Amino acid sequence: MPRTIDALLVVDVQNDFMPGGALAVPKGDEIVPLVNRIAAGFREVVLTQDWHPRGHVSFASGHPGRKPFEAIRLRYGKQVLWPDHCVQATEGAALHRGLAIPHARLLIRKGCDPRIDSYSAFLEADRRTKTGLDGYLASRGIRRVFCVGLATDFCVAWTALDARQFGFQASVIEDACRAIDLEGSLAAAWAKMRAAGVKRIRSETLLAA
Repeated sequence: MPRTIDALLVVDVQNDFMPGGALAVPKGDEIVPLVNRIAAGFREVVLTQDWHPRGHVSFASGHPGRKPFEAIRLRYGKQVLWPDHCVQATEGAALHRGLAIPHARLLIRKGCDPRIDSYSAFLEADRRTKTGLDGYLASRGIRRVFCVGLATDFCVAWTALDARQFGFQASVIEDACRAIDLEGSLAAAWAKMRAAGVKRIRSETLLAA
């Protein structure tokens, strides 16, 4: 059962990640009602939102001869190239209209720097630039975070892993997430999370409490 030391992190439940979106996560829309049910049991909820400027470095369209889902090396390391998605102030970047969490206290927008991608709610991909989420959670006495959203193998996993790095207990509610699973990325993400001490749970663990 969620307690005052717990926070729910709702990761990137946005139109462009839904079926028909620019970077659709298969069956991504299925999680929305469940996320709403889970969130109703948490006093502390944080939403995240991919929020890219046009021409972002992670967009394949800005790299002539490259295609979406290819990987390149940038100054901060490996970068998967994506279709243009979640461009600031577009409908694709908007949160899914079915998301109903009016008591959420904080919205973290990430990927705003045109030169750096950002999967995690805590750190950008350069692994140095903070979003401030760690300090916010600590200031509110949060010690455990539960992660839901899109996609399991990218933004959710990076968020859970960074939560552990900043000293929080972390769980991923697997049935309230969906994955892209790019060339084995889902299995690899679960392996990394398991090794880092991230718990893999299902929604019944919380809803039945």
